[in-house]
Amino acid sequence: MRVITGSARGRKLLAPEGFDTRPTTDLVKEAIFSAVQFDIPCAHVLDLFAGSGQIAIEALSRGAAGATLIESNRKSFKVIEQNIAACGFQAQTQRLCTDAVSYLLRCRETFDIAFLDPPYHHGILPEILPLLLPHMQKNGVIVCEHEPELQLPEKIGEYLLKKRKKYGKITVSIYRGEEEADSAE
Repeated sequence: MRVITGSARGRKLLAPEGFDTRPTTDLVKEAIFSAVQFDIPCAHVLDLFAGSGQIAIEALSRGAAGATLIESNRKSFKVIEQNIAACGFQAQTQRLCTDAVSYLLRCRETFDIAFLDPPYHHGILPEILPLLLPHMQKNGVIVCEHEPELQLPEKIGEYLLKKRKKYGKITVSIYRGEEEADSAE
């Protein structure tokens, strides 16, 4: 795993050992960041289910102002800490070892972009997305990585599904706030 572009370009990242996490492939990561490239500069990013932290790190490398990384697995959280330090992004990040639901229930922040890549086949996204909405800017972007057989709704609150693309065993669904979606068309 590596940072694809930006200020930390080429930096190698550690991945948690075992099968509890699925690091996002470079192909999927490049597709995601191609879709949100103009939203990244100066954005405040939320990386739920952060795994190795590579998605938040990529966003920071590309100019995001800050990132909050949430990971409940302690081993993965230690890897996140190491990767953030290796890239020099400690001051731009808030890192919490907690579960996503608990975090969202007590969170007081709002985000421009949220990346969600929960464990597959547990039905987590349909539960999490309504909890996330109050923490999103009106013109924000929500990026979900999920198993292809999971059918997410076309609309979640004021967010419309703008893109759904399958990459092998991974599907990426991108939602945009209606205000943003209206101005983009």
